[in-house]
Amino acid sequence: FEEKAEATLMQPTFVTEHPKEISPLAKPHRSKEGLTERFELFIYGREHANAFSELTDPIDQRERFEAQAAKKAAGDLEAADVDEDFLMALEYGMPPTAGLGIGIDRVVMLLTDSPSIRDVIAFPLMRKDEGQQSLLEESS
Repeated sequence: FEEKAEATLMQPTFVTEHPKEISPLAKPHRSKEGLTERFELFIYGREHANAFSELTDPIDQRERFEAQAAKKAAGDLEAADVDEDFLMALEYGMPPTAGLGIGIDRVVMLLTDSPSIRDVIAFPLMRKDEGQQSLLEESS
């Protein structure tokens, strides 16, 4: 999707119903097997918002975390580990919730027509120029 379609979404576009495999924290879709209750907002080929209904079933969440951990062990850099603290909180009980993430940096990118988030990031010391070591690399 990122390689083929994302850059073509110029008009404000909501991409909905993401696959369960790439949405480990999202609740399963109510009527479409294998999909989740999630959307992303794209404007000018860039993601500006990410939102979903939170998964509150600790058994399903554990299975998804374990699948992600297996992918990570196989070399997938975007996969996550099992979060035992989060799973324990789910086991105690979590009310139905949802989340929406809209970064102010993304809004500033839109308003200033900036091609890169590095052009608008509020903390210049966090910027990494080409050929420059990160702050963490320098201290080790």
